[in-house]
Amino acid sequence: MIRLFNVYYPTRTIVLLLCEALIVSGSFLLATLLLVGPDTYLVLNYEYGALKILALTILTLLSSYYFDLYEPQRISARWEIYFRLLLVLGFLSFLLSGITYLFPEAGISRYVLVLGLAFLTCALVVWRSAYEWLIGQKMFRERVYVLGAGERAQTVVDTLRSRKDAGMEVIGWDGISFDKTDQRETFTAALESFLIPHPPVDRVIVALEDRRGGLPVRELLKLRFNGIVIEEASTLLERLTGKLYLDSLHPSSLIYSEGFRIKSSQQISRRMVSTLTAAIGLLLFMPFFPLVVLLVRLSSPGPIFFHQTRVGMGGRPFSVHKFRTMRTDAEAAGAKWATKDDPRVTKIGMFMRKTRLDEVPQLWNVLCGDMGFVGPRPERPEFVPMLAEKIPYFELRHMIRPGLTGWAQVRFGYGSTLAEAREKLEFDLYYIKHMTLGLDLLIMFETVKTIIRRQGSQ
Repeated sequence: MIRLFNVYYPTRTIVLLLCEALIVSGSFLLATLLLVGPDTYLVLNYEYGALKILALTILTLLSSYYFDLYEPQRISARWEIYFRLLLVLGFLSFLLSGITYLFPEAGISRYVLVLGLAFLTCALVVWRSAYEWLIGQKMFRERVYVLGAGERAQTVVDTLRSRKDAGMEVIGWDGISFDKTDQRETFTAALESFLIPHPPVDRVIVALEDRRGGLPVRELLKLRFNGIVIEEASTLLERLTGKLYLDSLHPSSLIYSEGFRIKSSQQISRRMVSTLTAAIGLLLFMPFFPLVVLLVRLSSPGPIFFHQTRVGMGGRPFSVHKFRTMRTDAEAAGAKWATKDDPRVTKIGMFMRKTRLDEVPQLWNVLCGDMGFVGPRPERPEFVPMLAEKIPYFELRHMIRPGLTGWAQVRFGYGSTLAEAREKLEFDLYYIKHMTLGLDLLIMFETVKTIIRRQGSQ
């Protein structure tokens, strides 16, 4: 896997993206060569044709990204890949038609865009078919043996089977629980069978829940020295899922980990970016402010803004500001989490939540320093004691400023139960461990996708 902005991406996904970038640029370049001929050099260099093709390539890749074409784990069937691909090409055709109609100088040359789109459609369909065939070949898949028999081993197996983009195939694991003596003998025999000139595995994932007296260290060392990769289950799951599983997290994992280091210089740069982004966001929103105020006023009687106490950095309470989306008597019976299709939310309030318009006033919280633009979502003080008691390491969220958006929001969404709050914390801990300005920028980029597709709100 390849690490970018402290996030791990499957190598085959990066290769897919780069190849499609070449296909897109090549399609429009070929169309230019066929239609312009000997004047191609002039068109590309003096009429900004090269820059226009680059812009078309970026636009196509962004469209594919927003349609989840680079996240195959979100696509349930193979036919859906081609359906989404045609949606991307259709969207691109309409968008280019509108741009060239309003700005004729944006075109490369007469009929180049039309011919380029025709080439691109055929090339991408053929390429995706070839890519699906290639990644299905055994020679391009890493053979994995999962050393374990408990719930953690089952999680590893399920994750690898659902993430075909990881390029790993589980060729063996012992899913039957037995006593420690039999377990050691079974695992030792399995590992010894790999000590041959051409072993049937490339990687061994150690997923034992209790290693004392049950870990075949000698056999693992022999495999390691024979070139087979030995990896911890928690490390693999962290790379594949983008979260830290609480079940496998121990104090030593936090003490000796390379992450969880909050540097002053890093916090200053993150604070500057958050402040600048919040200021720009408020300025851009100002023309729409009267319209949103009118919508809130028409939705139901009550104030325009909604103020609520949340827990911030260091456990200090602060008041968060939002546009009101619920009825004024929404919590007459006491505080409770929002749920899907919450009946307390007004119709206009539901639209505002889906588009995140209700959270725009929180940009003021960012300017004031109560929040950052990126970070864990601030929790209500009514729920914090209960969550801290039932979820280990929950208070680590308060190491940094809470955020308007965050890793948990773009990768998981809203949590309305204890189990969902626990899983959100696993994403938050991953963010705190790997926190960098680059990761913040990536989360901001993915937040746009979340807003456009109206995901993760309740």
